Amino acid sequence: MSDVPGETVAPAIGAPDPWHALRALTPARIALGRAGTSLPTRAHLDFQLAHARARDAVREELDVAALRSSLAAVGLESLAVRSAAPDRAAYLQRPDLGRRLDPAGREALATAAAPGGVDGAIVVADGLSARAAQAHAVPLLVRLVPRLRDAGWRLSPVIVAEQGRVALGDEIGAALEARLVLVLLGERPGLTAPDSLGGYLTWSPRPGRTDAERNCVSNIRPEGLGTAAAAERLASLALEAARRRLSGVALKDDSRALPA
Repeated sequence: MSDVPGETVAPAIGAPDPWHALRALTPARIALGRAGTSLPTRAHLDFQLAHARARDAVREELDVAALRSSLAAVGLESLAVRSAAPDRAAYLQRPDLGRRLDPAGREALATAAAPGGVDGAIVVADGLSARAAQAHAVPLLVRLVPRLRDAGWRLSPVIVAEQGRVALGDEIGAALEARLVLVLLGERPGLTAPDSLGGYLTWSPRPGRTDAERNCVSNIRPEGLGTAAAAERLASLALEAARRRLSGVALKDDSRALPA
């Protein structure tokens, strides 16, 4: 404080924001302090690092062999397919190619389809963050698949899809004659979350389904919605979708609003 009545002294240049304790409550970039009219060097460098990580996550390739090995280690069969996008550059520039299978994928699914179809098909795709699918899909499925099997569901092998977008699940589900398809894929990286996994459920999948006909559980990662809570929510939605034979805006999530 100044000795002059009514006068205050500005914080020293580079001094931390007195509200910095709020940062313990959120990963958002708040209370960063200031250096003159600019951000402190540390905050500026942290932002650049987060931006670089987000850019890297978008361009990373899915390690299909490693993912399938992890699935096999927990007793889950898998089948690998690709979208019509020939590489990562085409995938990023042509979203439409990521929404449909390449000819080899269609043939593989036709061969793998079970007589009479299945109750559910699960797709693990790279999306916009292969890192998220690589890290979080298997721990989630370890909790989710037993819940569905205990309910009597017949499931197809897990479909591992490269260069895939959400709507790719519609064609996969239709090819496998699945009543419901669940697509787990990496969401668009943010500056605090380069490895966020999303789960998208669609009842009676077929090409042409819209986003309004899907349910989404997002931000699945240790710092967001944990795998146990995500599996519970996805199982609840899937079972209710089967009971009511619908998904999307007509199907509400009646599970607990927030995890403990």
